[in-house]
Amino acid sequence: MRRPVARRVQAGLATAAVGAAICVALPVHQASAAAGSASGYATQNGGTTGGAGGQTVRASTGTAIHAALCNRASSSTPIVIEVQGTINHGNTTKVSGNSCNTAADRIELKEISNVTIVGVGSGAVFDQLGIHIRDSRNIIIQNVTVRNVKKSGSPTSNGGDAIGMESSVRNVWVDHTTLEASGGESAGYDGLFDMKDDVQYVTLSYSILRNSGRGGLIGSSESDRGNGFVTFHHNLYQNIDSRTPLLRGGIAHIYNNSYVQLNESGINSRAGARAKVENNYFKNSRDVLGTFYTSEAGYWQASGNMLDNVTWSSPGSETNPAGPGMPSNTSVSIPYSYRLDGASCVPDIVRQTAGANTGLKESNGSCTPTTPNPTTPGPTTPAPTTPAPTTPPPTSAPGGTNLSIGAGSDGSSKASGTSYGDVRDGNLGTYWSPAGSTGDISIKWGSATSISSINIREASGSVGSVTSWQVLNADTGAVLASGSRAGVITFARTSLKKVTFRINSSAATPKVAEFETYA
Repeated sequence: MRRPVARRVQAGLATAAVGAAICVALPVHQASAAAGSASGYATQNGGTTGGAGGQTVRASTGTAIHAALCNRASSSTPIVIEVQGTINHGNTTKVSGNSCNTAADRIELKEISNVTIVGVGSGAVFDQLGIHIRDSRNIIIQNVTVRNVKKSGSPTSNGGDAIGMESSVRNVWVDHTTLEASGGESAGYDGLFDMKDDVQYVTLSYSILRNSGRGGLIGSSESDRGNGFVTFHHNLYQNIDSRTPLLRGGIAHIYNNSYVQLNESGINSRAGARAKVENNYFKNSRDVLGTFYTSEAGYWQASGNMLDNVTWSSPGSETNPAGPGMPSNTSVSIPYSYRLDGASCVPDIVRQTAGANTGLKESNGSCTPTTPNPTTPGPTTPAPTTPAPTTPPPTSAPGGTNLSIGAGSDGSSKASGTSYGDVRDGNLGTYWSPAGSTGDISIKWGSATSISSINIREASGSVGSVTSWQVLNADTGAVLASGSRAGVITFARTSLKKVTFRINSSAATPKVAEFETYA
């Protein structure tokens, strides 16, 4: 069944002000060639090196880009194409040769390998002209902007996709790009980052995707399930209606991304797909994870994510939202090493590093990092020097009256044999436990009550189980505090009728013995 028509995307969403620099490596100033090395799934299947070791060519038109591909000795001869200026329909024509297969209305990377396209100098902008990768492998696209690519209207390019991949594509790394539109499908635009018909081993990193109806898909239909092994990390998705991404079949690893204003739905895992969703930050968004617009289920393993003013639809025959607790319903093994920034750090890190012309800056991985063990050997990253929890709990319990005694309680789920009331009975021998590794527990009053701290006391034998949490004003959905360890949590004095402790991830089954509240 077709998904509902997306509401029109309003372009030009104001960008939040840049905060203080944290956890960001020194910039590479005005890069003159591709910098850094591939990460994520692009490191697998032999790795992704692009045109490393080949000739470096400078291009300021689309025709010159095609000519550089066509002038190689063969379709696999390594080449680095440095691009500066605006590339558009007016300066892009088809070029013929034995080592290329180009087209006039797009940048065509077809039936080739070992190519890097990198923006240099004052920047590279592909204006209304998409980049198409077909039957190709070992491609790097870095430090470029692709904007306003249309599938209808004039001019049209690349089926409306900013970057599109299809038909036996392997090993692509897209890094520090800005992909943007000026509306949704009704305005002539399609996806910003699409993969279909056998595309595998792709990484999208440190990029901005914004102002579009569709962020991108992996698989063009419920039967197109041969795509996958795709990593998305340290990207900003801003003012997108849906598909961040849409995943049909295959595996995706989605971590340390910042999502702002997902208008209809976000990560849509369906048709047997499996997504590992870790330490992302979702703000002012709706249905950020789940299976949507289909009855063919997908799956996810979610941990460490933070939700800031996120709303959820009710489950239905074609709607299976993961929220509000976002419990996992599968497990996904990742075959490479990587570092996780704490979710609370992600908006600032991404704001300072993502997109074209940001100096190719990257996170140094020192913001509350963890290092999951890979299932097969992978590249290593030096250990951080100053890891710290996002909100260290105070060492002593607050004084005064525990306002939870005599109050009400509820939550999103509970395991057999536990009760919400066990967290407000003053008895450390009883406890509430969610049905899975995540869940909500709340204290509520009949009238507005002012509080400025809570104390989450874990049951004996389970201390330290909670690894990521948020405290929410359940009246408004506002996040009062967030962190990585249960205990005493303080925040600005707030008057409310209901306060929620949300467990976003845990090392073992959480057991909350007491949820104390204090003025």
